[in-house]
Amino acid sequence: MKFKKLSVLFCSLLALTSVMAVSAAETETVSETEAVSAEENTVSGADEETEYPITIQHAYGETVIESKPERIATVGWENQDTPLALGIAPVGVSAANYGMVTENNLHPWTDEAFQELGVDAPNVFDDVDGLDFEAISDCDPDVILASYSGLTQEDYDTLSQIAPVIPYKENAWQTTWRDQTIENAEGMGMKAEGEAKVAEVEQLIQDKLADYPDLKGTKTAFCWINADDLSSFYIYLPSADPRAAYLLDLALELPESVTRLAGDSTDFSITVSRENADQFSDVDMIVAYGDETLLDALQQDELMSQIPAVKNGAVALIDSTTALAGAATPSILSIPAEIDDYLSLLSAAQEKIK
Repeated sequence: MKFKKLSVLFCSLLALTSVMAVSAAETETVSETEAVSAEENTVSGADEETEYPITIQHAYGETVIESKPERIATVGWENQDTPLALGIAPVGVSAANYGMVTENNLHPWTDEAFQELGVDAPNVFDDVDGLDFEAISDCDPDVILASYSGLTQEDYDTLSQIAPVIPYKENAWQTTWRDQTIENAEGMGMKAEGEAKVAEVEQLIQDKLADYPDLKGTKTAFCWINADDLSSFYIYLPSADPRAAYLLDLALELPESVTRLAGDSTDFSITVSRENADQFSDVDMIVAYGDETLLDALQQDELMSQIPAVKNGAVALIDSTTALAGAATPSILSIPAEIDDYLSLLSAAQEKIK
């Protein structure tokens, strides 16, 4: 079956953060050695107790998986981390295109996981210009995992001609790392293993937090702020955005001012005018992508500088060139890889609160 490359209309979430990892383009050829290694890992990691067929409900209806999938492909943001965490090397995955990436166009923790499974040259799709359905078809998957993604109905329908697809349950780009792991694992027939892995990482988080007791309860907002245009900014909401939800995992709290302004919104963020900055007198700490240039711009602005976090310099700046820039949108593998750096960054900002 032949497919032509189609452009993907990325949702506003990706436009704000440059986390555009939905679609797929032409793929590198995988050596026979790597393909065999990936297939061996796939077979050895499967859950023999799962009874087939299994039916999975999602935003576009339901997907029926008739038998144990052995060749796993993934599209979207870090969906490949689920099979890798469960000891299975996917036969095709989306490229990472935000934060530090390796020569294989993957985040460091993903590349390392492939190498641990004996795959040094993974089959990585180039996602920037749209889903390359032919490349996905060429890797001959038994299932396509996309729990955290922005798949459209058209994308889903076309991918479903290749293999069963596991998209998000409700809304695009609103899947937490827990749900991403469990939903993708379910599509592999390994839901119990996915749940166990989530519990393992949850315990890791608690163990790490024991060294940072002062973070608990800090009123924190994860924002998107453009240093060149402070006329408005965005605050991510933990009810719909996995980055903001991760802050709650790290014992931080959403300021009441943000909760009040968000109301019953189901969007992943709220837009705030610079003129309303004085509403956020309870924001003690801000997390944002950027560097000291952003903090300087905020502190020099007569309105934005009224926010306590800005005034005190309690802003955790995530450099877009670092691995943490990718890990701030967490996955089952990125959390263990980058939690130490994240907690250190947050702690340094928290110490500036007055």
